[in-house]
Amino acid sequence: MKSAVAIRHLLFEDLGMLGPLLNERGFRTYYCDAGVDDLSKIDFDNVDLLVVLGGPIGAEDDTLYPFLKDELNLIKARLEAKKPLLGICLGAQLIARALGARVRSMDVKEIGYGPLKITTAGINTPLVALAGVDVLHWHGDQFDLPFGIEALAGTSICSNQAFAVNNHALALQFHIEADPDRIEQWLVGHAFELSLAGVDVSVLRSRARQTAPRLREACTRLLNAWLAGM
Repeated sequence: MKSAVAIRHLLFEDLGMLGPLLNERGFRTYYCDAGVDDLSKIDFDNVDLLVVLGGPIGAEDDTLYPFLKDELNLIKARLEAKKPLLGICLGAQLIARALGARVRSMDVKEIGYGPLKITTAGINTPLVALAGVDVLHWHGDQFDLPFGIEALAGTSICSNQAFAVNNHALALQFHIEADPDRIEQWLVGHAFELSLAGVDVSVLRSRARQTAPRLREACTRLLNAWLAGM
């Protein structure tokens, strides 16, 4: 079987909907918990797909969280080797940083379900599967685009929501993986952040239920298209 390793920063921010989809497509999935597991003990050269998941820390917080340096070096090596790499939220920001781009605060939180605007560059990519579909946004930082790379999607709050490096790396600022059926874990785990941001938990819970069917279908189409093009 092919192998997929996901670097996880919070237990409930896992592969979510992507896990079963990867298993159905012949991947055996494993987790590496950042700051706990030793990345040097994993043979990433023989890993078919690396997924770097999200988390509530900053992509440039090396001083506070030294393990980020190890993640960044791993991502750089993966990009140089042109091996399949998927970054989500923090993971996408780390990919941008590995390519020399800056990650900075938006001075506002983007939290909740909402649509993406697929750019002209994104129309002929797997991102087109998300056109007209509300996805989960949950971030306060944003990445600048690496040199020579175009945005594939954006929102009115954050213009850079996705980019690709050829066919082997995909960076998504939003949470395509988050399972709407498990949104309660997010609501509890991020309760303090939600309170500070003034987000209505009941509205977020309701929107998760409403978006679930279309989001699952779109996630499946996006992953199928991206894996097929690698």
